[in-house]
Amino acid sequence: MSYCLGRRGVEHVVIEANRVGHEWRERRWDSFCLVTPNWQCRLPGYPYQGDDPDGFMVRDEIVRYLEDYVSFFRPPLVEGVTVTRLRRSPSGVFELSTTAGDFTAEQVVVATGPYHTPSVPPMAQRLPDAITQVHSSRYRSPDQLPEGAVLVVGTGQSGCQIAEDLHLAGRQVHLAVGSAPRVARRYRGRDCVAWLDDMGHYDRSIDEFGDAGAVRMRVNHYVTGRDGGRDIDLRGFARDGMRLYGRLTAITGTDLEFADDLKVNLDHADAVAEGIKDAIDAHITAHGIAVPTEPRYVPVWEPHEQPRALNLEAAGITSVIWSTGFRRDHRWIEAPVFDGRGYPMHWRGATSTPGLHFLGLPWQYSWGSGRFEAVGRDAEFLADHIDASRRLADVCGTLTGAPSELASALPIG
Repeated sequence: MSYCLGRRGVEHVVIEANRVGHEWRERRWDSFCLVTPNWQCRLPGYPYQGDDPDGFMVRDEIVRYLEDYVSFFRPPLVEGVTVTRLRRSPSGVFELSTTAGDFTAEQVVVATGPYHTPSVPPMAQRLPDAITQVHSSRYRSPDQLPEGAVLVVGTGQSGCQIAEDLHLAGRQVHLAVGSAPRVARRYRGRDCVAWLDDMGHYDRSIDEFGDAGAVRMRVNHYVTGRDGGRDIDLRGFARDGMRLYGRLTAITGTDLEFADDLKVNLDHADAVAEGIKDAIDAHITAHGIAVPTEPRYVPVWEPHEQPRALNLEAAGITSVIWSTGFRRDHRWIEAPVFDGRGYPMHWRGATSTPGLHFLGLPWQYSWGSGRFEAVGRDAEFLADHIDASRRLADVCGTLTGAPSELASALPIG
């Protein structure tokens, strides 16, 4: 956002509660890496600079990419300052309370993303005190946990990758499987992300969907970029000794209960992955692309018995990792722009409160909006919108004879 505003001559300042790359540095595990190829890192004016475009940057490389971006254009950045309150005054100016004092701005961009407060289900309180509980944002490595088996709850990208991390370290893993879909890493000679990019999937507008609200809440497909990238096949984990269960439904002391949906969830994930392959096949045929054929996935394990109960003591489980997502926390923003779920109501980031914008939301405008791949396009759009508002205010001030002042923008995050 700052890069785009600066190129348009819009005076602004960026307020960051911590320091550049904080979320990647402090809330990702040691073996974390991108699940999209490096070539999809397309921040404005600064595409991926390395020599492995088809690889997947690990945590420290991602942090360095962001730090290098800051060094590249040196934005007006203030680190270590938290915004505690944002409100729009009757005069239309935004008033901000921060840990460094009070400020005003004519326009504000909230670029804090959607992952604010770790979400752990209330049932977690029923676990015995002797069980170590860790949210996925606090997980670092298997060595962080006490000896013994581990239960991972949730199979979004984080849950599946953490389960694999523990599995590869030789831990006995128990995994509560949810309804998240999966995607193959590669198909017919290329990364599936490359096929989908060519097919325009990352450019599809949210306006093309009749159920935009539901689309924005979709869980990302699980896959990994670890060790050069590969599929995450939960059936393969089960074949190799990981214990799989359905969705966790109840906890009574050391006794856990699970839904009877393990097979349904595994079949659904596979069906999504195969459906993506169907779309790739159709694209290849339609464009006459000469690539090798490839056999389709054959399930390597079936849950002939779906366990509905688990006793932690009997299974030797000493730790539970909650990979159950995050809640949005916009309580510091005093503006009528949120729906009943706390999601900002907007069009391409611009809200009904003049001058208040959001950037970096999943499906803000396209599939790539919440990623390095397309957040820059959303920033360009908002920068044009902000610049036009600034110029209009300048013209109106001139026509009315009032002092002409350039509107400023204040990106936060």
